[in-house]
Amino acid sequence: MKMLQKSMLFSLLHYANALSSCKLLGPGNLPSLFQEGEIMIGGIFPVYNKEIFNASRFPSECTYRFNLRVFRWTQVMIFAIEEVNRSLLLLPNVTVGYMILNSCSSPSSALQAALAMAGGVGRTQPPACTPAVSALIVSYFSTCACLSDRAKFPSFFRTIPSDYFQAKALAALVKHFNWHWIGAVQSDDDYGRNGVSAFIQEAKKLGVCVAFVGTVLRTYSMDKILKVVDMIKMSSVKVVLGFAPEGDMYPLMLEIVKQNITGIQWLASEAWITAAVPSTPEMYPSFGGALGFVMHKRAIPKLKSFLTDINPYASPEAAFVKEFWEDVIGCTPNINGVTEEYEPTKKLCTGKETLKDSDHVFFDVTQLRASYNVYNAVYAVAHALHQLLFCQAALNQTFKQCKKVSEISPKLHHGDVECTPCPEEYWSNSLKNACIPKTVEYLSYQEPMGIAVTFVSLMGTALSMATMLIFILYRDTPVIKASNTELSCFLLFSLFLCFLCPLTFIGKPTMWTCVLRHTAFGVTFAFCMSCVLGRTIVVVAAFKATFPGNSTAVKFGHAQQRIIVGSCTLVQILICAAWLNISPPFPDRVFKYSNTKIVLECNTGSQAAFCAVLGYIGLLAITCLVLAFLARKLPDNFNEAKFITFSMLIFCAVWITFIPAYVSSPGKFTVAVEIFAILSSAFGLLISIFAPKCYIILIKPEKNTKKYMMRKI
Repeated sequence: MKMLQKSMLFSLLHYANALSSCKLLGPGNLPSLFQEGEIMIGGIFPVYNKEIFNASRFPSECTYRFNLRVFRWTQVMIFAIEEVNRSLLLLPNVTVGYMILNSCSSPSSALQAALAMAGGVGRTQPPACTPAVSALIVSYFSTCACLSDRAKFPSFFRTIPSDYFQAKALAALVKHFNWHWIGAVQSDDDYGRNGVSAFIQEAKKLGVCVAFVGTVLRTYSMDKILKVVDMIKMSSVKVVLGFAPEGDMYPLMLEIVKQNITGIQWLASEAWITAAVPSTPEMYPSFGGALGFVMHKRAIPKLKSFLTDINPYASPEAAFVKEFWEDVIGCTPNINGVTEEYEPTKKLCTGKETLKDSDHVFFDVTQLRASYNVYNAVYAVAHALHQLLFCQAALNQTFKQCKKVSEISPKLHHGDVECTPCPEEYWSNSLKNACIPKTVEYLSYQEPMGIAVTFVSLMGTALSMATMLIFILYRDTPVIKASNTELSCFLLFSLFLCFLCPLTFIGKPTMWTCVLRHTAFGVTFAFCMSCVLGRTIVVVAAFKATFPGNSTAVKFGHAQQRIIVGSCTLVQILICAAWLNISPPFPDRVFKYSNTKIVLECNTGSQAAFCAVLGYIGLLAITCLVLAFLARKLPDNFNEAKFITFSMLIFCAVWITFIPAYVSSPGKFTVAVEIFAILSSAFGLLISIFAPKCYIILIKPEKNTKKYMMRKI
């Protein structure tokens, strides 16, 4: 409670002072309990449960079952305020008044009541102009977890736990009894929807499945109620959670009793688990034994005598008292010999009735739950006001006021009528009252991913150069001669360039880096695939040369190999030149991935040209794969075709998986996927083709002989 008092110091009511003058906003016939004071506290309670609309913009009247329990909440608020006014330590010499209005359990009626608090609507006999309401008591039964959002509800403070904890507890209760298959019924409002949603999330963690979720509301047509009843009847579940206020559950409960649906274990939210209706003889066969969690209970000293003093003859104009008297005493009070709207079917009171010796449950003040929350809320507001006026907490001694009552200015909180969108490069803060710059995101050299890519890329270039050096130093050995030294060096140089390509993908994109990264990637990989294609054709030609009279290998010499490599690479160069001429890549800012980030990336410009570059590389790779596969049974001990086939399988697998990953990856991860594909395929070629040769040259030099190379398998 101390935390609540401190919080209320900073924000008492978000609309109270918006209308400081007495201004009529709607019809003035709202029933109210009113007492003038220097400081006014408002209260909104669902004393009635059903509203009837007339032609005006406001609901003019609500009639339904009078809620005796809620009426007691209103009296507890009045009792607490009178206690505060009598206190010598809490707000001494300051009179606290109140205005209590009915919400009819309806958002529209609650809104009307709130407007009445601000503008003076609904007072039976208001003074010329009373002080604005400084705080509004609505938190006594408001359990919706949505109200914990400080950005949306900065001035709301509750005296009851959030539904978040109730949902966790209900899920744990279901798990405790090993109920793994249950149903749920929610009210069609934030309370029901958020409560059931939180319960389902917790239940899933515990292995509990929810078979169905029905929705009810007290104003629903009977067809909608019957649909929920049919859900329960048709399902095999024997445990059903009802997360709804008492008034919204009531139509469903009536229909379940009417159809004699029994044998269901009901779980109830705190809104109806302690209500009297489920325990009535009519309801008990269907709803007896319902389980749920209740609020803590406390007793309020001297409250009973206050309640038994309620008398319609002492306060003829007091709202709700006539209905209370009819419920508790069982007759209609005859005020001044005339009873307005008197119904002949009702018994007329004699005027001698009394509540002093009544044993009605209304006067049992030993197990107060929501009533005690109302009591706490009033005292929390009173302590906050005391600290505002006396500049310190209420202790065991009184102090002089440091501020006048007229100087209290409730803090205004309003989401504005006009909403100005932030510029594209900015986004709104959590309070929605300022625009702050969005975070700029791209793959940089400073972040771990950029460092890792740089390291792997440089390692690949080093391995390519080291392999080339080995081939140059051992160029006269049989293994190197059999591998075609010239084409091997071309291939190693192309791999060296391929390993350098990822470095152009790191850093803030610019026009030059965007052009370079895509064209360099396309040309170097085409060069690489051209070299592999040349090697494959040499292997196939060698295979053909094993047949008598075949001169294919003789005709396919070094000049022809250079023509193959040069012409195949030239085609890719022409494709890239056309790409740069038509619609070149350019740096772009992308906002679609997140509301808080700007992703800097290179737009490919022409998507068709980008696909053409990838498609041409794929065509070369598939051609190499097919040719190498045809020559895979070359009968030499050192079969080059097998290594080329394996390397092409790796290459094709990497780039086939690259396409869906590239399309689905957001932001800088798109770049990371492309880098991964480049490095993976380059390492696949380097290791598959050159690792076996380096192994023989460096580790097994005894096999580096012409005799071993030419020996049949």
